[in-house]
Amino acid sequence: MSPTSNPAPLATPGAPATPGHSADAGAPVTPTALVVIPARGGSKGITAKNLRRVAGRTLLTRAIDSARAAPGVSGVVVSTDHDDIAAEARAAGASVIGRPADLAGDQASSESAVLHALDHSPGPDPEITVLMQCTSPFIPAEELGEAIRRVHDDEADSVLAAALDHGFLWARQAGGQALAIGHSADFRPRRQDREPQFRETGAFYVMRTSGFRRHGHRFFDRIALQPVPEELALEIDTPADLELARAMAPLIDQPERPDIDALVTDFDGVHTDDCAWIDHEGDERVRVHRGDGLGIARLRDSGMPLLILSKERHPVVSARARKLRVEVRQGIDNKAEVLRGWIEDRQLDPRRVGYIGNDVNDLEAFDVVGWPIAVADAHPEVKSAARLVLQRDGGQGAIRELCDQLSPENLTTTTLRAPTTQGATMTAVTQTQTTARPVAIGEHQVGPDQPVYVIGEIGINHNGDVENAKKLIDVAAEAGAQAVKFQKRTPEISTPEAQKSQIRQTPWGEMTYLDYKYKVEFEKEEYNEIARYSAEKGLQWFASPWDVPSVEFLESFDVVTHKVASASVTDIELLSALRDTNKPIILSTGMSTLPQIDKAVEILGTDKLVILHATSTYPLPAEEANLRTINTLQQRYGVPVGYSGHETGLQISLAAVALGAVAVERHITLDRAMWGSDHGASLEPRGLTTLIRDIRILEDALGDGEKRVFPGEEAPLSRLRRVNA
Repeated sequence: MSPTSNPAPLATPGAPATPGHSADAGAPVTPTALVVIPARGGSKGITAKNLRRVAGRTLLTRAIDSARAAPGVSGVVVSTDHDDIAAEARAAGASVIGRPADLAGDQASSESAVLHALDHSPGPDPEITVLMQCTSPFIPAEELGEAIRRVHDDEADSVLAAALDHGFLWARQAGGQALAIGHSADFRPRRQDREPQFRETGAFYVMRTSGFRRHGHRFFDRIALQPVPEELALEIDTPADLELARAMAPLIDQPERPDIDALVTDFDGVHTDDCAWIDHEGDERVRVHRGDGLGIARLRDSGMPLLILSKERHPVVSARARKLRVEVRQGIDNKAEVLRGWIEDRQLDPRRVGYIGNDVNDLEAFDVVGWPIAVADAHPEVKSAARLVLQRDGGQGAIRELCDQLSPENLTTTTLRAPTTQGATMTAVTQTQTTARPVAIGEHQVGPDQPVYVIGEIGINHNGDVENAKKLIDVAAEAGAQAVKFQKRTPEISTPEAQKSQIRQTPWGEMTYLDYKYKVEFEKEEYNEIARYSAEKGLQWFASPWDVPSVEFLESFDVVTHKVASASVTDIELLSALRDTNKPIILSTGMSTLPQIDKAVEILGTDKLVILHATSTYPLPAEEANLRTINTLQQRYGVPVGYSGHETGLQISLAAVALGAVAVERHITLDRAMWGSDHGASLEPRGLTTLIRDIRILEDALGDGEKRVFPGEEAPLSRLRRVNA
């Protein structure tokens, strides 16, 4: 604020109206007040002060929320020179006017920013202009609305927020001597005997716009005070003020019902009571609350995205996540980074995401979401940073408490309504969505309600010849596949020791198995050509790496995804390397038990995971296909599930799609009679074309599940039905 000269005399709060600007008698006229919030990027006392959070909301958002809740406010404008402040303002529902550099320095007055905002706002001037400062974290909307009414009703021309102040004032004279102001040693009136005096809070200044333009400052003509509660009269200038505001917020802020579209939770201290039992063998056990599980199930069945985000890595976390059928990310050192990525991948508004935490390592995640939530027994710093503090402790039903507070609007159930025919009534049927969210693999979304993602598995069917590989890429492109897949090995590492020296008969003569593996292996030059040619044909390409150096090799091409071969499900070193790429992962599950898959999923996480049901019999007999496992994997892991087939025909792959497979991978070959282990269980060009054609027909045929009368039935209906219901 800049000082003003020749201030007008103060009017008594609540003074009677005088004629002049009031509306004619009759129906009341709603005031039109524009709130202008100057919020420059520079701040000497606290860096980025306007974006600092108090109880889960930035100071800027708190000010905007108060302004929008005040009666008589017709618009909120933020004047700023800072991109992040502008983005925050827009997200909170305010308009933004760029503040030029000459009005954003330390010496620039707040009035200059308000005048600039008025000059650059569309339309005529509002009746009333409000200067609001977001350095006041507790701006009462009712008192602001009352101040606006007083100007509108012509009780005053300028009204400022002020708090009662009963203190005795002193001034410091030259030489350090103190001078009493308005009192003396023999005149110290009691509080009840003194005239009330008020302290300017800096929260808001309500002005008749015409007078403000005429005078150029906020104090003019008839000035009135708008009393606000003393406990709300805090202005933040120092870090100590900010901490005081955070401590006060839980006592001052009105309780809010959480308004969220997704929920993320810490594990220890939230799902559990932060205690553990350890037996004599060092095995750890924790206690959870059944009510929390029921609450999570309600959110999950509504379709709400859920995630457990834990700094620790422990099988008990994975076990609980599987039980709840919730995504889990473990061993996370930077929760904020992972949380931002999870939100972005799901195209969520971070302001509508909740995060429940209990300890200081959750504070970084609190800064990412709009609804930071603390359990009742959380660390004091966590409770002061939370927008909502629950009444229950972690592991004692805190999650269930939050779930019960959510309104029906937060639960994204889909209500299907049967179409109305003559004489029929409309019936509502609620369906809960339990399907997994799609995973983005490059430009393709792989998951429910998306086109089936078809992968042409070239593998090593190129027989070491890049020209064969290019012909197979042609086959996949012409058939309408989305991707082709290869295999990448470092033969010295990936070949089992007992097989390296075994002699094989090959098209290149007799050689050891290790030499054969090198013979069919592509290196940098061949994969450069594969990458170029696949792009030219509009196909994605990737590979199954069989060892850690192969992961690094494929990463040098920045492939869109990595595939875990069924043989590698138990290779913890390889899985860990794949997880660290932060790329989407496709996991084949042939030759694997559920506990082995559990361990692989625990390492890979479920955030960007697609699982393929597979049986690694070449070729696959129908009795070993076990296609209902697709549903088992969907329910157990809550991720998109597809099918990797090794049968000779098309029927089993099509049945997999009918059962919900979101991706289909099939080996392809130029000729099934070619030499090599995989050709016999592969599709030739015509077979792949027919498969993809039938998959697309099947997608259309599956429909949306809503029972209705289709146009083609109208004629038979009118001709054949004798009695209408």
